[in-house]
Amino acid sequence: MDLNTLIQMLDATVRLATPLLLACLAGLYSERAGIFDIGLEGKMLAAAFVAAAIASVTGQVYLGLLAGIGASLLLSAIHGVASITFRGNQLISGVAINFLAAGLSVVIAQSWFRQGGRTPQLSGEGRFRSITLPFAESLSGVPVLGPIYAELISGHSILVYVAFLTVPLTWWLLFRTRFGLRLRAVGENPAAVDTAGVSVIGLRFAAVGICGILCGLAGAYLATGLQTSFTKDMTSGRGYIALAALIFAKWRPWHALYACLLFGFLQVIPLRPDLITNTLGLRLNGQLLEALPYILTVVILAGFVGKAIPPRAGGTPYVKER
Repeated sequence: MDLNTLIQMLDATVRLATPLLLACLAGLYSERAGIFDIGLEGKMLAAAFVAAAIASVTGQVYLGLLAGIGASLLLSAIHGVASITFRGNQLISGVAINFLAAGLSVVIAQSWFRQGGRTPQLSGEGRFRSITLPFAESLSGVPVLGPIYAELISGHSILVYVAFLTVPLTWWLLFRTRFGLRLRAVGENPAAVDTAGVSVIGLRFAAVGICGILCGLAGAYLATGLQTSFTKDMTSGRGYIALAALIFAKWRPWHALYACLLFGFLQVIPLRPDLITNTLGLRLNGQLLEALPYILTVVILAGFVGKAIPPRAGGTPYVKER
């Protein structure tokens, strides 16, 4: 494998890992606060549809982005009311959101655009464009480091850089601020937080809201950055893979980055079957290659995670003692 091929694969890894990373960090905020969220998939799907629909109508991708975040926040609010206010089963609420988003997105898309559940192709200002970083062109001729900077680090849309910058921001927020300390405490011992005079409900709704924003970014990126339109079930299980990455990372931001890059790389493998043939001498069925990322996800979780202990109060509604 030459350097150019490696850079191309790593470039694709970064692009495919971006929605996983945003969704994984979304789940991290929610679950650190004690709210399990299976509905990452549904929020991403709803955000992808709304973002693509608004961007195609208005021709402005940032309006689509805001609309996608709004759709995700709406579903987050539903999940928060069901699981925090009414103390319902958090897993059932998340599954319901997934079904709701999967059904409504296709029905509404067909009603609005009459393209079989798709939205029109986005172009121009209707989708995110690649950003060329300073000196990328002038440094491209430098051996090794030049192509890495010009082709791997430069040339991504703004949401890719936002996703990767969110990792240190999340680490700082959770482990270096009072808000982060309280958020983590709510997921471990909400009674102690309540005794200290801090609103458990308020903190959990804040975490669910942050989760909604990040899922909105992930979904909008799928439809307006990674691809150029919304298609039926375009998330393709990314929300569930993000949850797997979160468990693999043991609810830590930097480890979440590494896990999402790994799972992103696994998604690149089916796109380059020639590498498997040339490197390993194997000819694998195309459908098997498409299933390979999901198979390896299960294998990795089963064999390499070890003992992953979630927040102690996770999934348990808090009932204030009187």
